[in-house]
This record gives sequence, structure tokens and C-alpha cells, in this order.
Amino acid sequence: MPTMTRIENDHLSVDVSSLGAEMQSMTTRDGAEWLWNGDAAFWTGRSPVLFPIVGKAPDDTILIDGKPHAMAQHGFARRREFSLTTASDTLCRYSLEASGETRAVYPFDFLLTVEHSLDGPTLTVAAEVENRGTSAMPFGFGFHPAFIWPLPGAAGKPHVVTLDNGGEPQRQPLEKGLLSQGRTASPFSAGRLVLSPDLFIDDALVFPEGAGSGLTFQAEGGPALAFRFENLPNLALWTKPGAPFLCVEPWHGTAAEYGGSRELKDRPSTTMLAAGAQARFAFTVTFPV
Repeated sequence: MPTMTRIENDHLSVDVSSLGAEMQSMTTRDGAEWLWNGDAAFWTGRSPVLFPIVGKAPDDTILIDGKPHAMAQHGFARRREFSLTTASDTLCRYSLEASGETRAVYPFDFLLTVEHSLDGPTLTVAAEVENRGTSAMPFGFGFHPAFIWPLPGAAGKPHVVTLDNGGEPQRQPLEKGLLSQGRTASPFSAGRLVLSPDLFIDDALVFPEGAGSGLTFQAEGGPALAFRFENLPNLALWTKPGAPFLCVEPWHGTAAEYGGSRELKDRPSTTMLAAGAQARFAFTVTFPV
């Protein structure tokens, strides 16, 4: 059975499960819960870690050097039991090593470490991927945290996502869960997107580039969450229409392209990690005080 680790300080309390190293709760000192509760009526996830792919593969199958391997959407890490390697009042670190089961679908020796840490009103979630093999290792990686929408105390207020860079990144629509070949005009205006459930009728909003390294998710005249991203050039925003959550998803890697190559190494933004090398990915979110 999964176990739970709690980290906390004077501002925040965060619970992390050993299953998928996934956050289960994110509470501020006033008792407000900010993380989606995983209600199965909409979506059972809360903050899954995506590895070794982000998004879908055609027929849930990837090719590695021409050989097919079964791979469910967003990869297997979120369904694996991690080992707790470090724990303190304000930090916990979980790790997942390659095993016979993972090598059967992803034939690489890896170590995936996921760390949650608190510093004042800021939570940092960082991941490190190590290639323990002797050849280059392709993979995608992403974070998928879901925050309640409306934010605490902001029912009835318009909610907005504002990009730090003021950009207007083009959207790449999804077709049967895969990236379409073309792009469409940005829903952002001068970096600002007023949220509406109708935006998500055709699935997630995926921005392959141009969204920058930070954004704010806020209620007008109400609370705001400030995000910063490290080594995560792709961005998605997602909810199920009518569901009371918004996923802010920074990625390094995306779904396969519809009609494109099925090779993992050919997926957009795939990382090719050299033997013995490590790659780090992280996001921070700062809460109102």
C-alpha cells in the first residue's frame, strides 16, 4: 500500500504519496486546500509525474529503434511505487529505479528522483533523470498538477492565466489525443487568457513553444498562484469542461504527432540523455501570504 509523507512550514503543508511520488494535498496555514482532490467523477489524478513519455502514443505503443513497446498515456511512473530516500520537516525525496518490469516496456537503466521542498510560501517540485546505461536514452518528462478552480475564496470571480513574458504562443490542437500537424492562433492576448470551460471542449490547450518560463494563475480581485519553470519549454492547460480544477502542466516533451513517427526519439521535445548523464526539471509555485 502507498505511504504518505508530509512536509510543512509556517505557510504550507504538503502531502506526497509513494505511489507515483504524487502530491495528494496542498494546504495553506488558513486551512485552504489548493490541490484538486482526485474526484473520480471527473479525474482521479492530482499531480502525476509524467515519464518516460508525455501525452499519448499511437495505439498506446512507442517504437524504440524500430521495436514496439506498450506505453500508456503519460508513461508508467505515475503508476509505480517510489522509494522514500530523504525526509525532513520541509523536504522529501522519492526515487524510482529501472526494474525488470520497466525494462520490458522501456529498455533503459534509469533513476528518476522527485523532490518536494518548501521555502516560506513557495513549493518547489524538482525531478532528476539519470541515465545509468551505456547508450543514449530518449524520454519525455512533465509535471501535471491540478489546482482547484475557482481558487479558494474566489467563487464567482473571473480567473485568468497571465504569462510572465506577455507572449501569445500558438496552440497545437490535439487529434485523437495526438498533436495535430498544424497550429492555430493563440488564445492569449498580450500574455493574458481569461479562463472559460468552453476553451477545453476539444481537450487540452497545448503550447509547444513561446509560453516562457513563468505564469500566474489568479482570480481577478482575489488570490493568485505564481509559477516558475526550469527546463520545461512546453506548456499545457487542461480541465474537463465543468470540472472544478485547472491543470498547469509544464513539460519537456509532448504527445506524438498525428500521422508522424512512432519512434520515441522523434517525438517533439524529446530529451536524448547521454550515458551517465543527468537532466533536471523543476517548477515552483508561490502562494499568497
